[in-house]
Amino acid sequence: MKALCITRPGGPEVLEVRDVPKPELSRDELLVRVRAAGLNRACTLQRRGHYPAPPGYAQDIPGLEFAGVVEAVGVDVRHHRVGQRVFGLTGGGAQAEYLPVAETLALPVPDALSDFEAGAVP
Repeated sequence: MKALCITRPGGPEVLEVRDVPKPELSRDELLVRVRAAGLNRACTLQRRGHYPAPPGYAQDIPGLEFAGVVEAVGVDVRHHRVGQRVFGLTGGGAQAEYLPVAETLALPVPDALSDFEAGAVP
């Protein structure tokens, strides 16, 4: 999959689109095909080397807010289904084609919102 990666601390020039492995799911996660992701101050601080992602999240792929479509669900997921539009907030990694998200961190996108609007809500 493609992801926007931080290659080293610095300005926008350190960002590079790279091929990275598609994430694998744990039992309680959704695999979201990202359609929109936010860019905020935390992302710019992470790029500069001043805001590490929490443990367990991609350290080199920024992005906290996301919206997309559920592509797969872990065996313990109970409240989401494949094909459902979701949005939410994560610890990092949303600037990629696919994002693994804990079921509890994703909400259904209201029909009145586009993916781009939903990606900006969190």
